Amino acid sequence: MPRLVRRLLACATAATLWGGALAGAAVTAGAVVTATPAAALDNGLALTPPMGFNDWNAFGCDVSEQLIEQTADYFVSSGLKDAGYTYVNIDDCWMTHTRDADGRLVPDPVKFPDGIKGTADYVHSKGLKLGIYEDAGTATCAGYPGSLGHETTDAQTFADWGIDYLKYDNCNNNSDGTREDYVRRYTAMRDALAATGRPIVYSLCEWGVNEPWEWAGDVGNSWRTTGDINDSWNSMLSIAKANMPLASAAGPGRWNDPDMLEVGNGGMTDTEYRTHFSLWSMMNSPLLIGTDLRKATPETLAILGNKDVIALDQDKLGAQATVLSSDGDAYVLTKKLANGERAVALFNAGDQARRIATTARAAGLPKRGSYSVRDLWSHTDYESAGGLSATVPAHGTVLLRVGTNPAAVLKAPLFDTGVTGPDHIEPGHSASISTYATDLGTLPAAEVKVKLTAPDGWSLRAKGGTGTLLLPGGRTFSTPWTVGVPADAQPGSYPVSGTVSYRSLTSGKKLTVPLIGSVTVKVPPPSGTSYLSDLPWTSSTNGWGPVERDRSNGETGASDGNPITLGGTVHTKGLGVHAPSSISYYLGGKCSTVTATVGVDDEKNGKGSVEFTVTTDGTTVADSGVVTNPMGGKPITADVTGAQNVTLAVSDGGDGNDSDHADWADAKLTCS
Repeated sequence: MPRLVRRLLACATAATLWGGALAGAAVTAGAVVTATPAAALDNGLALTPPMGFNDWNAFGCDVSEQLIEQTADYFVSSGLKDAGYTYVNIDDCWMTHTRDADGRLVPDPVKFPDGIKGTADYVHSKGLKLGIYEDAGTATCAGYPGSLGHETTDAQTFADWGIDYLKYDNCNNNSDGTREDYVRRYTAMRDALAATGRPIVYSLCEWGVNEPWEWAGDVGNSWRTTGDINDSWNSMLSIAKANMPLASAAGPGRWNDPDMLEVGNGGMTDTEYRTHFSLWSMMNSPLLIGTDLRKATPETLAILGNKDVIALDQDKLGAQATVLSSDGDAYVLTKKLANGERAVALFNAGDQARRIATTARAAGLPKRGSYSVRDLWSHTDYESAGGLSATVPAHGTVLLRVGTNPAAVLKAPLFDTGVTGPDHIEPGHSASISTYATDLGTLPAAEVKVKLTAPDGWSLRAKGGTGTLLLPGGRTFSTPWTVGVPADAQPGSYPVSGTVSYRSLTSGKKLTVPLIGSVTVKVPPPSGTSYLSDLPWTSSTNGWGPVERDRSNGETGASDGNPITLGGTVHTKGLGVHAPSSISYYLGGKCSTVTATVGVDDEKNGKGSVEFTVTTDGTTVADSGVVTNPMGGKPITADVTGAQNVTLAVSDGGDGNDSDHADWADAKLTCS
């Protein structure tokens, strides 16, 4: 959980619950309470997930009338409005620190010289809608006046200003933490908005604390399911995984909200941003842009403006995707669409390219001899006999729309292409790899040609033919290759990729599809005893921010932590992580022992509980049990004799991962 939110939550204390001002939920002692139906429940809004912009992810408190109006202008000029983006939303810090004499909120006159009403008028003049932010507590997360106890006044103020969307946060909430209180506070604003008579989309931002997907369907139009997102792969991935199982709660007018988009903010690659946008669209998430559109690159705009992908999010059926299968880091998600078609996401959460496969029948379509397939990122139409598979790059997603149109047989066959080879190659060695191209269609493909390239300085030689005149449907064309790795190659994953071209027999059209693969270079550790923080790892994941070397976890960027400290002892060496976390190293069968002192860093001041495990080649060889912050440091030793790989993992101690700053202090590896 972000530090700002935690700091403010720490300041909130249990208090007497507000009475009449917070009416709207029936309370029964000892029972789980759900909201009493009210007019706002059937408000006819957000029948598809809201699309728009929110300033927080890119600007924080630096919001202004100029920013909002320029964003509205850009929505129109860039075509984003035509793509479906409607709401231009103001987040925290838009007001003064005190209410006026009548108890009304006051827009900051420097930031909003024309007031919120003037800003709303401008946004409306562009055919767009304006959103605003408030909080179901005594103060917002940034310390401005909250709406707790002022729901009726604030709702009417928003209506008078012409507001169309309210994001309602959860800081400084004076809550006793019960679900009854959460329902009561959020229902109070629901009823106040309904009483104004103005249609205002109501977005609950309670961070998933009290499982809002179980009770908020008749309170708001959407509800946050997790803590705040940040612009990193690990943050996006952990939020997506938390949101995936909640599909049954969503539907027209009521949506799971895994937080705003980070696309374009620079912390992820374009491949990762395409995955971010693909998953959010498959999960029917509100699509709220969180980047400075005035500086957006063409690549960012191509992602945000992809109408094929947006159509999945905005599908009228409103069915959130479900996980059809998962195998380690390989996921298949499917989504039923209003016209009877299915959307299929082949999602690779891992650090290496991986083949992922399913079928049209498994995705829920009836048995047919041929299926239409549209690749939503390449915008290309294909035909398949039923197989749906691809080699997906690391952190990538292949997104397909699949139907039963009988005319599909006239399209070019869908191809599955990729590179297979050994788990790894050590520097100075060579190995055999193989390329494959499979015709997934019903008809043959003609003039199939394979091209493959390796990194500069590597050697690559085909040991067989690289083309065939005709490849029948359902058949695979393979080529063996020898790849050589330079002696000075550093550990890591390297692309070995290219293209496969072929011609459609029905149309004569030539197509070229990517050939995706990678080779992992691994270097065994040196002889003797080494600190793990001085060695390269083969992969890592972390709950918040990156894994830190010789620092505690700082949750955001590299090297933003503090000296590792456990039980008052400062350790100059070690690994700082945040649960859930894993770090893997290649041992090559040459090592014997891992040792460390583990615990929750002293910086958490009594909070946090975690469990440390050491795993070799899939077998757990050491387990710390649950370790809490007051326990300080605890020694852990693992026998890794003969293992090829070792993984250091941290999970939460069973109470959620808030404050779980875990340290592998003085972590050492002994090798022969």
